[in-house]
Amino acid sequence: MGGTADAEDPRVPAGGRLTANQADRRRRVVEAAVELASEGGYELVQMRDVATRANVALGTIYRYFESKDQLLGAALVEWAEALEQRLAQRPAVGATAEDRVVDVLRRACRAIERNQRLSSALITAVGSPDDGISRYQAEVNEVLVRILDSALEDVEDVEDSQRDGLVRILSHVWFAALIGWVHGWRGVRSVGDELEFAARFLLSAG
Repeated sequence: MGGTADAEDPRVPAGGRLTANQADRRRRVVEAAVELASEGGYELVQMRDVATRANVALGTIYRYFESKDQLLGAALVEWAEALEQRLAQRPAVGATAEDRVVDVLRRACRAIERNQRLSSALITAVGSPDDGISRYQAEVNEVLVRILDSALEDVEDVEDSQRDGLVRILSHVWFAALIGWVHGWRGVRSVGDELEFAARFLLSAG
C-alpha cells in the first residue's frame, strides 16, 4: 500500500501547505471515501477500507483527517464546490427572477437526489458533534451562501442587507431540510420543495 513512502512524510499541520505528493495522497483518500459512501453510505466508509482503496498506509489518512467525519466533511466541501461550478456554467431559466432563483435551487437539489447514499453520508458527517468538523461546516456554508447569492443576483429592488438576510434564511432552510431527510423525517424531494417554498415566500413578501 505504499506504506514506506507514506511513513516518511511529516505530519501535515492544520492549514499547512501540502507538497505535490501530499496533495495527491489526500485527493486519493477523499476520492476513495466518496466511492465507498456512494456504494454503501455512511456506515461503509471505514478508515482501513479507505486506506486500502486509496493505496495508502492507514496512518497517512490520519495525517490529513483526524476522523471519518472530518474526511467526509472535506469530501462534502469538494462536492459543493463542484456543484457551484456546474451551476455557474448553465444560466438559470425562468420568466421571472423568482423563477430563476427556484431553477438554481431545484438543480442543486437534483444533484443531491442523483446519489442519495453519498449525499446522506456527507450530510451525516458534517452534522456530527466532532470537534474538528466545524471547519468543514464553515467551508460548506460559504459555498452554499455563494450559490444562493448568485441565484439572487438579478432580483431587483432588494438592498444588500435584504439580500444577505434572504441568503442566510435560505441556507438555514436548506440545511434543516437536508438534516430532516437524512434522519428519515421526510423524503429527499422535500429538500427541493422546502427550498422552493421558502424562496417564493420570501421573494413575494419582499
